[in-house]
Amino acid sequence: MIHHPVLRQLADSGIKLGLEDVRGFLQAQGEPHRAYPVVHIAGTNGKGSTSTMVTSVLVDAGYTVGTNLSPHLEAVNERVCINGMPLDDGSLTEAIEALDRARTDWARSQGRRDSPLTYFEFLTCLAFQVFAERGVDVAVVEVGLGGRLDATNIVHPQVTAITQIGLDHMDVLGDTIEAIAGEKAGIIKPGVPMIVGSMPKPARDVIETMATRMGSPCWLPGRHLSRENARSGWRIGTPDGTIERLQLSLPGEHQGSNAMVALGILHALRRQGFHIPDEAIRSGLQRARINGRLDEVKEHLWVDGAHNVDASKALARWLARREKPESRILLFGMGSTRDPRAILEPLIPYIDEVVATHCAHPKARKSHELAALLQDMDIILSDGGPIEEALPEVYAEAHETLAMGSLFLAGAVRSLVGDGVLNEIVAGQGFGDVVPESDETS
Repeated sequence: MIHHPVLRQLADSGIKLGLEDVRGFLQAQGEPHRAYPVVHIAGTNGKGSTSTMVTSVLVDAGYTVGTNLSPHLEAVNERVCINGMPLDDGSLTEAIEALDRARTDWARSQGRRDSPLTYFEFLTCLAFQVFAERGVDVAVVEVGLGGRLDATNIVHPQVTAITQIGLDHMDVLGDTIEAIAGEKAGIIKPGVPMIVGSMPKPARDVIETMATRMGSPCWLPGRHLSRENARSGWRIGTPDGTIERLQLSLPGEHQGSNAMVALGILHALRRQGFHIPDEAIRSGLQRARINGRLDEVKEHLWVDGAHNVDASKALARWLARREKPESRILLFGMGSTRDPRAILEPLIPYIDEVVATHCAHPKARKSHELAALLQDMDIILSDGGPIEEALPEVYAEAHETLAMGSLFLAGAVRSLVGDGVLNEIVAGQGFGDVVPESDETS
């Protein structure tokens, strides 16, 4: 895990929507983002899982793949992957320092005194530069926030996709499903194929209208794309054929929709000359894994990054299909801008107790504040304090523990378990905070 002074300095830079700085800086660097074909993936939920699936299949098909994901769970290295593996500390340190010198030189050439590029913009440009230097055959790029004004929207993709649309980040993207869909549809490019996942009809209509206006072929669920979960595995169809008996390693019924989008992307790439055998699709989807999404990090301890209502409903559907243990306790923590009541509501039938908690992220809502907001809901509730205190107590008590509400909370739990700290704490030993370097809230 890398901690670099440049990233710490940028961590408080906040969110800045717009492409002017990124475009100007990348032009000065020789436009590294145009050195390879790109798959560009947006969506309220599911874009990380879909990006991982596409990456896994392309690697199994023999391609060298760069993947740009966000946010990271435990280490910033996760945002820049080559063939599914995060960049090592040494390579990432060299890339950070080289890019920092380049942005300083560029700012001086523009007569600017400020430090251009936010945390997210810097890491986006860094990923593009690393992919060019490594000579990747294709890059899979996940949108950070929205689409139209997201820093990743500088790319010239071969295929675009929108996995799902829900009411999230409404303070930035708009307060209706149509407005949010319009922002995410901003990644559509003239003539470039667009793959659309399962979503409400008003959102789908906005995307289809935009695609028609841009002359972009648009594959839609029910019309061009299909999915069915049979006993033998998933059956997923696109205009270019159907593959049956697909086994997905990622748990949850909602991953079928993500796999449908992934297969649509892969078949669209086939039309452009990519050699992607069915065998690679089968093996790639079966081995694709992404941390923090229905992730069993220790026996009877699951973490999930669900942080909005649609993701919470997907989690509830997964819980409904599983045998209920004698006691299931939810460790619940989230960002200060989220509506905890709406997110908790779908889960109440499947849990026995809620323990409010928080991780060390600066935008996390404190556990006592969260507990106060939930106190009149029909569930046993307590304030567990920081995750480092709440986790061992809950894990020791519950037959099954589920931590959810934030990707950063999921990352904190994974770090604690990965460091072997949970066993030490159960034995009565302590440890320090895990503080992510990021300006984002998830």
